[in-house]
Amino acid sequence: MNVFSQVAALTAAAVHVFVWPLESFLYGSPRIRLFLTGSTADAPEVRLWRVNVGFYNLFLALGLIAGVVSLHTGDVNTGRSLIVYVCAFMIAAGIVLFVSDRRLWRGSLGQAVPPAIALAAHFLLD
Repeated sequence: MNVFSQVAALTAAAVHVFVWPLESFLYGSPRIRLFLTGSTADAPEVRLWRVNVGFYNLFLALGLIAGVVSLHTGDVNTGRSLIVYVCAFMIAAGIVLFVSDRRLWRGSLGQAVPPAIALAAHFLLD
């Protein structure tokens, strides 16, 4: 994988690490209202779901980080496989997010575009 695809993969990981605490711990906070659509009035009712989704994003990010680390420690096949799979997963999840509620288009772009750039750079430039 070339440097550009690795940087895009790490950008996708950073987006998911950034979203993790917002979804898992800070969802009901007025300070993060900018990142939300709709009301946070239901925050206590959806707490378990939010924590799970937040950690799901963290684990996806860690998968990309592990892929890049594998590339740089000599296990190129494992690194490439992790990066391609997790990026494809993130793209699919971004599409599902958009299809499920078009008002969340910004979130779906944030979730899908960096990994799409990583895969495009990998398959077109390598």
